[in-house]
Amino acid sequence: MAATTVYKEPAPRVDAENPLESMMSRFNVATEILGLDEETYDVLKAPDKQVIVHIPVTMDNGKVRVFEGYRVVHNTILGPSKGGIRYDKNVHLDEVKALAAWMTWKCAVVDIPYGGAKGGIICDPTSMSAGEIERLTRGYTLALKDVFGPDKDIPAPDMGTGPREMAWLMDEFSKTVGATSPAVVTGKPLVMGGSLGRTEATGRGVMVSALAALKKLNLNPKDVSAAVQGFGNVGSWAAKLLSEQGVKIKCISDVSGAYWNDNGINIDEAVAYKNAHKGRLDGFTGATLMDNADDLLTSDVDVLVPAAVEDVITEHNAHAIKAKLIVEGANGPTSASADPIINEKGIMVVPDILANSGGVTVSYFEWVQNRQGFKWTEEMVTERADRIMSDAFEKVYQTSQKYNIPMRIAAYVVAIDKVAQTYRFRGGF
Repeated sequence: MAATTVYKEPAPRVDAENPLESMMSRFNVATEILGLDEETYDVLKAPDKQVIVHIPVTMDNGKVRVFEGYRVVHNTILGPSKGGIRYDKNVHLDEVKALAAWMTWKCAVVDIPYGGAKGGIICDPTSMSAGEIERLTRGYTLALKDVFGPDKDIPAPDMGTGPREMAWLMDEFSKTVGATSPAVVTGKPLVMGGSLGRTEATGRGVMVSALAALKKLNLNPKDVSAAVQGFGNVGSWAAKLLSEQGVKIKCISDVSGAYWNDNGINIDEAVAYKNAHKGRLDGFTGATLMDNADDLLTSDVDVLVPAAVEDVITEHNAHAIKAKLIVEGANGPTSASADPIINEKGIMVVPDILANSGGVTVSYFEWVQNRQGFKWTEEMVTERADRIMSDAFEKVYQTSQKYNIPMRIAAYVVAIDKVAQTYRFRGGF
């Protein structure tokens, strides 16, 4: 399975129309609960640094094309900034600013010593050759050589990028400093210092979060059923690992549709089928194709794992959700308009900035291993990641109980409080 999937460090997706407003809406609620002072609020709402670069690239046809790229560092009070680089034709600065802030909160909520950052280049990698993408990546790295660094700002893969691009970035940065610098980037190929356990890291974090939540709900994993929307890297691993814990996976879906089996789907068979059919479930016979794929969200299961795209749970379908627990493997799968409905129904939600933070946790482990010059075993990676995820869940849960607030807002309260307290102790402004 690992040979056919590519690890991507997740970062929350946002409303393309108002990405900053999407981030700030929940940020504002959490800061009001904390009673955050105006000065700290003003510091945390704005990024520390935003850089715009223009990268000339010689294309295969001999012509030079100039690409616009961004790197936003939101905050570094907890440590070097961390965040992916996306190659996409729809990248824009406000999106990158919002995603950088979200990375600050995600790192803080799992208590790892990173701040948040994000990068992007306006391009269409699907229409570019490998050579053009390499030249673009190396040009971007050179343009940001004074921003990147193992103790300053550490990129990772995101939309449109992967281990290949991270290898080029590491190589180009290493040339600028005159020494091999593997810790400048995470998500690298294993042979270049990538970490074991990275491929399944996000899906495993979803599983750990789900088990912790089921325990709070006094539900035995062996007695519950689940539906997993999205059968890519995160969804397939979450489904596999949950099924290994005894959860009956009744429904899975991908772009070809949703597949239901009331007796439970054999996830290993589904993964094998997907890998043998160009990453698609189309034609899978281990379950029945549902008439409407969206019915997965309102199906009769105990646990719902949206692990596909953003804004699939909205005010239009939230009232029909039957699940007792929602664990967000995707980034931003629940719209703000659905929150009041879900809360009124008493459904527990493990939010994306907690549930899918297993990816950035193992990226942190990769950085630590690179700095140590010592590779950990997969068992060590897994054990430590599980503990971090469990501890983070417990802290968020206790915060939700203390303030009588939903888990989503509690996650923001935990994250913002950690960053704000650090400013107070350091006297950062």
